[in-house]
Order: sequence, then structure tokens, then C-alpha cells
Amino acid sequence: MPSNETNPGTKKRGFGSMDPDRQRQIARQGGKAAHERGSAHEFTSDEARAAGRKGGVAVSQNRAHMAEIGRRGGEARGAGHRRRMEEARKQTTAAPKAEGETVAAQASEESSPKTEPERAVEGAQDDAQRRAS
Repeated sequence: MPSNETNPGTKKRGFGSMDPDRQRQIARQGGKAAHERGSAHEFTSDEARAAGRKGGVAVSQNRAHMAEIGRRGGEARGAGHRRRMEEARKQTTAAPKAEGETVAAQASEESSPKTEPERAVEGAQDDAQRRAS
């Protein structure tokens, strides 16, 4: 009998020795038949949640992988910040000066986009000034 090239001790027969496309075709037919008979397994939301949790726990135990993910996220966030800062600088230098206004005055007003906490503090200060007057 002809032997399999990958493992000389096994015979070339069965599902595992088939072409991968043929394997997918047969598996697809089996899945369709199971659904038509009503015997196919369908995950409930609880089963899906448990499976997702199990996968997340397994992945998070690989410290090197998690460190890589965190580093990529930090790099992407930093790149966005650098891009916003560069755009703000370009707008500051390209904006036409009004009479008597200096580039430094423009830069102080448009230096960088405000963060949410900075906007909240400014809003609270504006409200306090309105109440006081």
C-alpha cells in the first residue's frame, strides 16, 4: 500500500489524508444535514459567555502577549496625540494675525486640544463667573 509522505508509518486513507478543500466540503454538508435534522448544537448566550471568558483567561495568562498588546495600544495612542499636536502647531503658524495680535497670543489660545476634564473645569469657572456678576 502507498504510504503517506508526512508520516511513513500511516496509510494514505481516511478523512485526514484528503485534500483540505474536500474536507471542508464534506464538513459543510455534515453541518447542513445536522441543522436540517435539528441535531446541531447551537450555543446559548450563557454558553457563549462562558466560552469567551475561558478564552480570555487563557490569553491573558501569556504575559508576553499581553505586554505586546499594551505596548501597541500605547504606541497608537501616542501617535494620535503627536498627530493632533502637530496639526495644532500647523494651524497656529498658518493662521493670519489680527491687528496687534502676536503669534505667541495665538499659540496660547490654540496650543492643544482640551481634554474633557479641562473643558469641565473651564465650564465650571465660566458658570461661577456668571453667577458672581
